[in-house]
Amino acid sequence: MTRSIRNFLATHNLLAVSAQQQETAINSEQELDTLLLADLNSLLNYRCLKAANREEMTGKEEADRLYDLGGTVGGALTFSRAQPQHFAFLLGYALGQVGTTSQGSSGYRHVIQPRSGEVDAARSNPSFTAAMRFGRQVLKRRFASCFLDQVKTEFPKDGWAKISATVKGTGKITDNTMVETITAAFNATSLTLAANGVAGDSAAERLSNVQAIQVLNPDSQAWEEVAYSAISAAVPGVITIAPPGSSATAATYRVYYLPPESGWMLLPSRVEEPPLKVSQVEVNLGGRWDGNAILGGNRLYAEIRRLTWTLNNNLTPERTPGAGVVYANRVFRTGREQKLEFDRDFRDFLLTQHLQDNDTLALHLLARGPEFEPGLNYQVELIFPRVAVMAAPVKVSQRRLAEEVEFTVLEDDTYGSVIARVQNRVSRYAA
Repeated sequence: MTRSIRNFLATHNLLAVSAQQQETAINSEQELDTLLLADLNSLLNYRCLKAANREEMTGKEEADRLYDLGGTVGGALTFSRAQPQHFAFLLGYALGQVGTTSQGSSGYRHVIQPRSGEVDAARSNPSFTAAMRFGRQVLKRRFASCFLDQVKTEFPKDGWAKISATVKGTGKITDNTMVETITAAFNATSLTLAANGVAGDSAAERLSNVQAIQVLNPDSQAWEEVAYSAISAAVPGVITIAPPGSSATAATYRVYYLPPESGWMLLPSRVEEPPLKVSQVEVNLGGRWDGNAILGGNRLYAEIRRLTWTLNNNLTPERTPGAGVVYANRVFRTGREQKLEFDRDFRDFLLTQHLQDNDTLALHLLARGPEFEPGLNYQVELIFPRVAVMAAPVKVSQRRLAEEVEFTVLEDDTYGSVIARVQNRVSRYAA
C-alpha cells in the first residue's frame, strides 16, 4: 500500500471556541471551553496572501517567483437550529459588552449590549480562539483572534430560529500536523521519527494517521512516494516501509503524520440546550422601553412571515509596522450598523404611516423555550429601544397583499441601540 484512506466525512467535523473567556490580548490564544453544534457548512479557512512577481523585471514574459505575505482567516458560522447559547456567544463577541447575573439555583441571565470605544490598543471588539477538526483524521487547526464582523438572526415561519456570523481572524494559526525530514539509506526498510509517536490507539489508526512518506531519489533528484505498511506504538515511532531503492546511498525522506494529541488538540465537551422554535417568539412593536419592560405597543400575532435582524461591525484586520509577526496585529471596526426586516401581511397602513411621519418605535422580541428549572426558561430577548421605518414596498404573496418593511436601528440616548438578554445555565460569555 502507498496511502491509507482516512475518514474525511464533513459530519465528523468539530468546532470548539473560547465562548466563556475572551482573549487577554490580540494573538494570545485562550483556552477552548465549548464545542458548538454548528451546521455542516460552517468552516473557518486560512487564506494565504501570496503574490507573483509579474510586475518585476524577471527577464521572462511570465512570473518566476511567488512572495508570501502570510494570510488571513475567514469563514462563516451558521446555526439553523439556534439555541440560547448560540445567541449569547455570537452576540457577546459581536456587540462586545456582557453583564451576567445569577437566576434561581442553576441559571444565569446575560445582558449583552454594544461596546462603546475600544477593548484595548489593538482591538475594537473582544476576540476569541477557535479550533476545528476537519473530518475524522485529516487535521486539527487552531485559529487565534477571531472576530465577528457580521451577525444575522432570522425567524422564518414554520421553522427554527436561525443565527449566523461572518468571522474574520488575524491569520495566526496552529496545526496538529507534522512534516519530519529523516536521512536514511535509499534501501531502508524502516524509518524512526526523531521524538514523536504517531496518533492512534490501534495499528490501523496509526497507519491512517501517517498521511504520506516521500523520498528524494538520489539519482533523479525527484520526490517519489514510499509505500508503508505498519507504525509502531513506540515513542519515537518506527515506520515499516518498502525500500524505495536498492542502494545504501543516503537519501532524504519526508514523513507527513499526526502526532499524539495534547493541549488544545483535546477538544472540550458540548453544552446541550433546546433549539428555539419560531412559533414561540413574541413580537411587540411600538410603545416604549423603560429599561426593564416594554410599555404599551402592539402585539403582532399572525401577520409576520419572516423577521430578520442584521448587525454589521465593519471590522478590518490590519498588518502595521511594529508588529514583528506575519499576521494582523490590530482589528478595528469603522462603524456599527444594524437593520431589521419584516415580511408582513399588508393588513393595515400603520407602518406606511410611520414611514410618512418619520417617527420612531420600540421593538421587543421574546423567544421562550422550555424551563430548565421551575419558573426559569431557556430564552432569548431582543430589545430595540428606537427603530424607524425606512421602506415598506407592497407585494403579492400567496394571493395576499404583503409588505417588505425595512427598519433602521437607531441609538437611543438612554438605552443604546440594542439590548439582548439571554437566559440559560452557562455562567459567563466573553468575560
